[in-house]
Amino acid sequence: MQQICILGSTGSIGMNTLSVLDANTDDYQVIALTANKNSQRLYEQCIRYKPRYAVMKDVDQAVHLGEMLKNYKIEVLAGDEALETVAALPEVDTVMCAIVGAAGLASTLSAARAGKKVLLANKEALVMSGALFMDEIRSSGASLLPIDSEHNAIFQCIPNTHSDSLIQGQCSITELGIEKILLTGSGGPFRQTSLNQLSSMTPEQACAHPNWSMGQKISVDSATMMNKGMEYIEARWLFSATAEQIEIVVHPQSVIHSMVRYKDGSVLAQLGLPDMRTPIAHALAYPDRIVSNVKGVDFTQLSALTFERPDEQRFPCLRIAREALEVGGSASTVLNAANEIAVDAFLSNQLKFTDISSVIDTTMSKMTNTVVDSIELILEADSWARREATQALLRFQS
Repeated sequence: MQQICILGSTGSIGMNTLSVLDANTDDYQVIALTANKNSQRLYEQCIRYKPRYAVMKDVDQAVHLGEMLKNYKIEVLAGDEALETVAALPEVDTVMCAIVGAAGLASTLSAARAGKKVLLANKEALVMSGALFMDEIRSSGASLLPIDSEHNAIFQCIPNTHSDSLIQGQCSITELGIEKILLTGSGGPFRQTSLNQLSSMTPEQACAHPNWSMGQKISVDSATMMNKGMEYIEARWLFSATAEQIEIVVHPQSVIHSMVRYKDGSVLAQLGLPDMRTPIAHALAYPDRIVSNVKGVDFTQLSALTFERPDEQRFPCLRIAREALEVGGSASTVLNAANEIAVDAFLSNQLKFTDISSVIDTTMSKMTNTVVDSIELILEADSWARREATQALLRFQS
């Protein structure tokens, strides 16, 4: 029986993880659940799954949760250090890292350092600190399994004989005979929206993804395709790939979740309905398979599978992410921080949709390519970028 810690259990990925566990109750035990501020939902989860630990990042909400759980044998903890503690508990085998954004970096690193089976839904951990994170995986003997549907699809297309080496950061796709990763993306809700209308798009429209049900931040990232840009950077670290070995392909139906092309010309693809329970179930059970309660694809009901080249005029965030990977150093850390500031401003109606990329571009133009070889330097670059992006907002706020 695997002992599970879920970082970010009240969010979309966390709830989908618990849904998969519900279908496989004999195989998993929940040890710790964590949340940011949603104490009511975490309380309901605690009553149902009876973890040993419940962590609220927000201290006041932790006090509230503690009062609600006072008659239960559940230890309630609070703050960032508590998140790092439960991620590294000796009794925990597997950690689902599903805290959105830079806020999840420290606890995800804690799980890696502790040698856990790390299920990575927090792509920002690799975007911000790819080299450092992979060093921690290698040195601790941890294993790293991607939860993003695209990266999980790529992993499923890797030969089983080499997959263990890959998740421990011990080999590259070149060694596996892979010529190119084909990273698919739907193009989001604005794939066909007139360019002159993009500036007037609202948060509600940006969050109305045609295929996936996701949280607000990742939905906006999908609408700008920054999500795909970050996945481009993430793929570089996960699979020890070069920028030239990664190609983004727009696939509106979201049935093929990604592909790999081998040097002999073969292309392998992983297909499935757009439901995050599939990659979650795969990673939880790896190298075995468990029930996810997701239906298989009915090919007789598919009208077409289509593919397009991404349009960087429509989606400038793709260009910015590609340039950040080329620059290296602190560039991807700055990219992530500026994007978080810009998306938050857009969601609160302080910024036009098309100015999200402008704020990021402005912030990136002011950075110097400093080396970031420690968590302290990464966090310094993150803080600097947030200050600069907040200043940049003043030029573009509507």
